[in-house]
Amino acid sequence: MIALGMLLASAQGAAQNVLVDPTRPPMMAPSPQASAAAEPPGPQLQSVLISRGRRIVVINGKPVALGEKFGDETLVRVSETEAVLKRGAEMRVLKLYPSVEKKPVRPSAARGPRGAKGENRR
Repeated sequence: MIALGMLLASAQGAAQNVLVDPTRPPMMAPSPQASAAAEPPGPQLQSVLISRGRRIVVINGKPVALGEKFGDETLVRVSETEAVLKRGAEMRVLKLYPSVEKKPVRPSAARGPRGAKGENRR
């Protein structure tokens, strides 16, 4: 009887000490402000397909071919990283990677390649 009581007590204590995976991220619900800030307003260019004879983009999950309408705008140009929508005289450029900003590369001082012939090596 005593052994049965000890067995039940140890089983109950083990149930309370559940092992938690230390590599698992904490369970947090995103705040409404964070989720609203994460998604930019307006259409998002998600994918670009360029092949011989066709150019298709995916905007907000919808495939749109060159010349087709997306809402009240027409897809007028497609490149590897951009799609241009036109509504009347207004043009809107959608970028595949909007957070990436290209900067021109500045050439460094003119130097010859390392290990070129005639160079003294020690």
